[in-house]
Amino acid sequence: MRIARITTPEGPQHAILRDGSWDHIADPFARPLTYTGASTADADAVFLAPVRPAVIVGIAHNLTNNNHPLPIQAWLKSVHTLADPDAPILAARGRGTVNVEGELAVVIGKTSTALTVENALEHILGYTCVNDVTNVDQGAVDERNFQGKAGVNYTPLGPWIETDIPNPGLVGIDVIVNGEVKAKSGSFNLPSSVEECLVYVTSWLTLEPGDVVMTGAPGTAVAVEPGDRVDIDLGGIGRLSNRVA
Repeated sequence: MRIARITTPEGPQHAILRDGSWDHIADPFARPLTYTGASTADADAVFLAPVRPAVIVGIAHNLTNNNHPLPIQAWLKSVHTLADPDAPILAARGRGTVNVEGELAVVIGKTSTALTVENALEHILGYTCVNDVTNVDQGAVDERNFQGKAGVNYTPLGPWIETDIPNPGLVGIDVIVNGEVKAKSGSFNLPSSVEECLVYVTSWLTLEPGDVVMTGAPGTAVAVEPGDRVDIDLGGIGRLSNRVA
């Protein structure tokens, strides 16, 4: 099932793709779903970021890069960096190289605290594409990941949430710049699984419906320049497109 958030004359509206149209729903987190009776044709749909999270969590897999004692580390990215599909990424100028990072994003479906490997997937609404844009040179002077990741529209998300992913550890990730594949990898190259990421995060922080966990960039960081068109393609999920301004 695909869940999107689209523009309508009445304002943003969640909808589910059924038989070539996006049928509007009252609440993507409610079960059972309630349909409003309104619909938008697929050809007419203008997609927004599929959720408006209260929290965006990033994952750094430090054990693979240095001798940090923990296998993963989480950090928070400002929700003010969230961007819709097709929104321009406003690259910060004069502050070093700008990288795009294609990642698998997890959208939380229900209150999650102290999750286990066994129950973590039960708390996920679905999965979407995310581009964790970064002024990578700022890492040398800001180990907290604030300066390099706080730019305008530095977290494009979407275009929709896919709920039917049998194994989130087997999702391919392609980063395409101006039509050319620049990085080809997948969640199968991450040292920590989706379940392990959620266990770690929720051992410290309770996540709520709509919160987003970016699961890390498995060799999918690519330097870009203003004018570049960036596509983040996740197998079985979709393609997120944005231009660098």
